[in-house]
Amino acid sequence: MLGDVTSEPVRADADDVLHADVRATLEAWAAPDVDQESLRQVYLAFLAARADATRRTCAPGHVTASVVVLSADRRRVLLTLHPLVGRWLQLGGHLEDADATLADAARREAREESGFDVTLDPVPVDLHCHPITCKGYTHPTRHLDVRFVAVAAEGAREQRSEESDDLRWFGVDGLPDVPAEVSTLIRRGVERMATRRR
Repeated sequence: MLGDVTSEPVRADADDVLHADVRATLEAWAAPDVDQESLRQVYLAFLAARADATRRTCAPGHVTASVVVLSADRRRVLLTLHPLVGRWLQLGGHLEDADATLADAARREAREESGFDVTLDPVPVDLHCHPITCKGYTHPTRHLDVRFVAVAAEGAREQRSEESDDLRWFGVDGLPDVPAEVSTLIRRGVERMATRRR
C-alpha cells in the first residue's frame, strides 16, 4: 500500500520530537471503527520503519495534518477549493520543522488557510490515506492524513490564502459536492464537538 517502507530505518537518537509526538498521538488514539483501527496500525508501522515519515521528502508517503473548522455555533463548516484536487476539502497540509506536535501542525494549517486562529480539539477525529503528487514534485506519493476538528471564534472572518482557489462557509446540512470521506469527517467532527459542549 505504501511502497518500500524499509529503505530508511528509524534513527536511534531521540531528537525528532515531531516524529515521536505523531507516534505517541496515534498510540493513544482510540479508533472509532475497525477500518480506522487498521489504518492506525498501518500508520504506526510506517512511522516505525521511516525516520522521515513526517517530512514531505519521504517519497513512499508522509504524515500530514488537516482540520475541519466549524463555526462557533457548529452549524457551518469552512471548506477550501483545493487547487490540485479541484474539490471542496477540509483545511490542512504538510508538517513543518517549526511544528512541535501534530496538533500544532493542524492548528497552524487552519490559521494559514483560514486567516484566523481556531480552538483545536487535540485528539484526532479520524485518519485518511490518499495518493497525491505534492506541489513542486513530479513523483506521486501518499498522504497519511491525521484529521482534527476545531471551532472558530464568534465573528471570525475568513481570508483565502494563495493555497486555495476558493474558501467558503457551508451549512453542515447543506454541503457542496465533497468526497465521501470529507462528509464523514465533518459528521464525526460535529458529533465530537457536540459532546464537548455538554
